[in-house]
Amino acid sequence: MQPFASYILRKYYEATGWNEDNLYSNLTRSSNAILDFQVPRGLHFHVSKSPNTVFKTTYSLNALPNLNGSLGYIFTSCDLGLTSSADVALHEITQHFKVYDLPRSPEPRPEVWLAGERVDQRYYLMYGRLYVPTGRLDALYSTRLGTSWQLVAAAISEQKQLGSNKAKGRRSDAVDHSNILLNLQHDRGKWCTEYTLSVVDGLCGARLLYNFGKKAGDDYVAGESRRERRVDEEEAMDGGLKGRISAGAELYFSAKEKSGGISTAVRFTTVPELGTSESEGYMSSAASQPPTTVTAVMNPILGHFSAAYASQVSQDLAVCSRFDFNAYSYESEWTIGAEWWVRKQIKEEPPALESSSRRTEDLQGVMKARISTNYDISMYWQGRLAHVLVGLGVISDLRNRVRPIRALGLEVAYFS
Repeated sequence: MQPFASYILRKYYEATGWNEDNLYSNLTRSSNAILDFQVPRGLHFHVSKSPNTVFKTTYSLNALPNLNGSLGYIFTSCDLGLTSSADVALHEITQHFKVYDLPRSPEPRPEVWLAGERVDQRYYLMYGRLYVPTGRLDALYSTRLGTSWQLVAAAISEQKQLGSNKAKGRRSDAVDHSNILLNLQHDRGKWCTEYTLSVVDGLCGARLLYNFGKKAGDDYVAGESRRERRVDEEEAMDGGLKGRISAGAELYFSAKEKSGGISTAVRFTTVPELGTSESEGYMSSAASQPPTTVTAVMNPILGHFSAAYASQVSQDLAVCSRFDFNAYSYESEWTIGAEWWVRKQIKEEPPALESSSRRTEDLQGVMKARISTNYDISMYWQGRLAHVLVGLGVISDLRNRVRPIRALGLEVAYFS
């Protein structure tokens, strides 16, 4: 289940017109939604409340296997238009497979004038969370520096006790895990860059993502140009997928470790058609091609290569396959997974002009499953019961015949 803070951050990006999908770090998000879903371990409860349109509170309690919890506060400069857990659409609170729309430039901030002066404020989001009883503190601040610039600053403050020696009268030693991470993003629609700095270890990096083809707002209809056909021009043959290609690279260096790294990736994704409901994450029966995403990521220094293929084969079923290989250790792993949306059919009365009844569908939940060559099997179901969101998952290991079930988890979330 997507954490409430992550849900708020995504709604903040939507309200401010920032395209978080046009980042190199999110290049493999479609396949990750099917294969890398998080299964809860133990019993978890989440309660969130919005006293007003710009302030939110969230509380979490983990009862099993250990008793701990956290409390957090979120403040935004704009209204996000949130709904309660009883009314929110399941595809908004669930990380699911979908093909993303054409890249677009960030939307500018609306101008507000009062008495001849511009009084509109800059977009920003502030978030903080305190964990009990460890005392760990997380903080995040996101703000727009301009139409195409955004700054995200994250901080963590945590000290772990290594132990105590009461016999010698020594105090317990503590290790400081505090750090500050700065991320500067520059999105131009056609391309996007990221600049990252980790203060403690002096890690700095740069990422670049370039989208080939046209972007949203250009003269583009169903993946074809509007140009006139010549008299002697032959018609194009049917077959194949129509889409666009994105390519990017990442370069980073750590001053503390005196080492660096590089990675590169490429992605092919089909273009959402008019018959595809991209916002809800499923295709309609009128779509001429299945929503598909193919990605390949390579890290030459570590010798790691990963290729994934994800496709939506029906309106409610999406499948994905990923192969990971290391050229130095010759270790490999093949993972396959599926995502199935469960719907209930409601029969409605036909309109006066129609002779047959039509059916509309309502989401009841989503079932996810994955299996790999390491004999790891994970299954997760998320749905809604009354006014709360419920997630139930299991992780198993077929190699362990004595204890094949490694973990069971149940999480319940409510927000209003």
